[in-house]
Amino acid sequence: MIPMLDLRKQLEDIRDEVLRGLRDVVESGQYILGRKVEEFEKESAAYLGARHAIGVASGTDALLLAMKALGIEQGDEIITTPFTFFATAETAVYLKATPVFADIDPGTLNISPGEIEKKITKKTRAIVPVHIFGLPANMDKILGLAAGYGLRVIEDCAQSFGAAIREKRTGTFGDAGTFSFYPSKNLGGCGDGGLVTTNDDELAARLRRLRNHGSKGSYIHEEIGYNSRLDELQAAILLVKLKRIDEYTRKRKEKAALYSKLLKGAVKCPPPDKNGAGHVYHQYTIMHRKRDLIRERLKEEGVSSMVYYPVPLHLQPALKFLGYKEGDLPVAEKASKEVLSLPIYPELEESAIERIAEIVKSACSITH
Repeated sequence: MIPMLDLRKQLEDIRDEVLRGLRDVVESGQYILGRKVEEFEKESAAYLGARHAIGVASGTDALLLAMKALGIEQGDEIITTPFTFFATAETAVYLKATPVFADIDPGTLNISPGEIEKKITKKTRAIVPVHIFGLPANMDKILGLAAGYGLRVIEDCAQSFGAAIREKRTGTFGDAGTFSFYPSKNLGGCGDGGLVTTNDDELAARLRRLRNHGSKGSYIHEEIGYNSRLDELQAAILLVKLKRIDEYTRKRKEKAALYSKLLKGAVKCPPPDKNGAGHVYHQYTIMHRKRDLIRERLKEEGVSSMVYYPVPLHLQPALKFLGYKEGDLPVAEKASKEVLSLPIYPELEESAIERIAEIVKSACSITH
């Protein structure tokens, strides 16, 4: 069996260091907003090139707190992609704002700047691009639109930790960047965790209050906030992995390059690096009209695969109230019918990739 991800293999090399970090936390007696969180915030900010990094309880909370801190409220519209995880739109609804979906670029599967501009209205307050599957969105054009229309930009970097455009890392282009440390992420913990990055001192101060019940401390609450704090145990684990993130990324790129070499001409592979947009391959996602057949053949051969995402957000039952219908965003709808993510992680053997590629090509060649 070849799994989509094998976190146990990653743990083999770092087990002792992780356990030492966890023991340090337990023995310290300080489990919330302690030394490990402070250290992780400092080191992750330095790595990403951000002035501030604020640890929160999850990637979803990172989005929610970033929107709240930037003043998104009832009646506002935020423009985002329909081809992403549900939380990107869900968090806007929490604040009684309206998610507005702009179709995606067929080449990158990221939100299309041209489609964003078509959706801007007097109610638009922010653009929320998602760096899907680890490939940075076209931030040059998105930032240009934001400047021209006076809009905020919140980068959803849940899948793009370490990705960069011309050596500037995602999460540092907009007003805020939001990250997830769900276990399957390129930098993942052993539970939920998240991070918000910003270069704005006032925004950072508000984010720190919001994550802690609207308080700076001493039981004085300046506003209604949330209970959303990255805990010390997760920070200890993430510190160990952060030291190795460049190595993990290098290995993911090597695996992806081999996939692309072996699958060239058989399926649509992820796009190569363009304009300095460095892919970190959170997922290696192919496209083919025979997607379901390919997936079935892989399953028969003991190979896991996943469809991210089978139903685009504008067609999700929970968002029916927004009034979208099938055919409104054709590129995202086509992608949802054709995408298939193959196993990719730093420890994946080349022999496994070769086997997977052969199964995929064999399935593509079936004529019926």
